[in-house]
Amino acid sequence: MTEEIRNTLTEEVKKLIAAPSACQEAKAACEKWLAAAGTADEEAATAILKKEVNADIMPIDGLIGFAGSDAGKALFGEERAAAILAHAKDIKEKGARFCDCPACSACAEIIGTLK
Repeated sequence: MTEEIRNTLTEEVKKLIAAPSACQEAKAACEKWLAAAGTADEEAATAILKKEVNADIMPIDGLIGFAGSDAGKALFGEERAAAILAHAKDIKEKGARFCDCPACSACAEIIGTLK
């Protein structure tokens, strides 16, 4: 891995760790990657990170479905769920393929960097 890619990943991994909507598994994979960056364990940690961010990024249609569901309303509350649903539909109309929350945005950047 080049130093430029490592630096970009480090920045995005830190964003994912800081994202309130990131799950604990993603944060753990990020912490492991940071600890392994630049070491002999980097390749294995990168594979784990890549698998985790691909599993965690929310496709826009999944967000729309969840925000509009009873489970989404129970989690977010009626008003917040409606706002999330409207936002998700708006960004989908503009071409978004994924949720744009901080966690999903960091996942998308990590995925793009690791291609």
